[in-house]
Amino acid sequence: MRDMQADTIAAIATAPGEAGVGMLRISGARALAVADRVFRAVSGKRLADAGTQRVLYGHVVAADGTPVDEVLALVMRAPHSYTREDVVELSCHGGSVVMRRVLALVLAAGARLAERGEFTKRAFLSGRLDLSQAQAVMEIVGARTDRALRVAEGHLAGHFSGKIHAMREKCLGLIAHLEAAIDFPEDEIDDVVIDEVERAVTELRQEIRALLATAHTGRILRDGLPTAIVGKPNVGKSSLMNALLREERAIVTDIPGTTRDSIEEYVDLGGVPLRIIDTAGIRETEDAVERIGVEKARASIERAALVLALFDGTRPLDAEDAEVLSLLKDRPALLLLTKADLPPALTPAQLVAAYGKENASVVPPQVLTVSAKEERGVDALTEAIGQFAGMGSGCEEGSFVSDERSAALLRAADDQLGAALRTIGAGLSVDFISIDLRAAWEKLGEITGETVGEDIIDEIFSKFCIGK
Repeated sequence: MRDMQADTIAAIATAPGEAGVGMLRISGARALAVADRVFRAVSGKRLADAGTQRVLYGHVVAADGTPVDEVLALVMRAPHSYTREDVVELSCHGGSVVMRRVLALVLAAGARLAERGEFTKRAFLSGRLDLSQAQAVMEIVGARTDRALRVAEGHLAGHFSGKIHAMREKCLGLIAHLEAAIDFPEDEIDDVVIDEVERAVTELRQEIRALLATAHTGRILRDGLPTAIVGKPNVGKSSLMNALLREERAIVTDIPGTTRDSIEEYVDLGGVPLRIIDTAGIRETEDAVERIGVEKARASIERAALVLALFDGTRPLDAEDAEVLSLLKDRPALLLLTKADLPPALTPAQLVAAYGKENASVVPPQVLTVSAKEERGVDALTEAIGQFAGMGSGCEEGSFVSDERSAALLRAADDQLGAALRTIGAGLSVDFISIDLRAAWEKLGEITGETVGEDIIDEIFSKFCIGK
């Protein structure tokens, strides 16, 4: 890892495609020298002679001096940069051809193509970011709603890792207290000290569990809530999807079976990034194409974290509706009575009773009435989905647990603290209590990267995009 850091790396840091501006980033001990080999300032000044946070205007040139692009070069000298190394950023025109030409010249000048996430990895290794903050960088890039962005920004600012650091300090204080007693065995440890340790460990477990309670919401904000819209044909699934998206994304007709495949879109619904899937109508059919769509609809129900099950409020329930209800067993769902702008033939009570027949041992889900045509009931649906996603949590957003790795490590730390309490309850020596506490301290350290192995670090940063 140390040898890799000795390299000077470069990569295109902006998304591929046509844009007004594209940016290429160079970082490492030879960043200024590499950039000077391809950049010519109009003023004649070399980048190596520029101060930190200075911008020079000029051109990137080929080996024979031919101008390739008109650019701005930003110099950031160590440690005043993202990586805490010397960094040069070249702001070019954003065409893919010109960006590839500039990158090729920079690599030929002595830089190495950066690996995925290598700039952020260097920021972590230099101590500018801890591991939780580094992961927040990609959360910001991938945020799909304002609330998801606020959570990610809070993580980057250190709100979440600050809580982890505080817990580790408490653990370490308890360990030091106990190990001092081990070092001086002539001083007997009285019951008051053990009681204090027991109380402090209990409080730590409460803090961890309060964080873990945010994991459900955090994961939804980070990855989106997979939501399947299901029902028999012509019940209003595509109309509801269009109402939620506020655009004509799915074809809507009076002909049953219009939707023959699953349509997937993201929508910001009250701050919840909804990964919504409009499925084919569930029914028996001889049409081979439609039958494939129906099978996909069934599979979507299995994969979905939430199912919006639609039933035509203008018609009594039939065998196809019963088939839909039977598929909802043990699935988190909301039942929607559609076409509320027309005279009703089905009541919420009747729908709940039918659900109970198919799922006798399950508490019936909430029933909502909606009219996609008039957008009636959409606000109530938004509120219900927000409640399912845990958006009413009073916890500070920047402290949400937003990835499974952190949640698993918090659960492991909680288990170790539970073991410490059992050790105390069994009346075992302080050596064993200290071992349990140190194990919890190490698990918490894995979240921030203080006690994590190189292989785990490599795996985390391999999921980043190149240029970040």
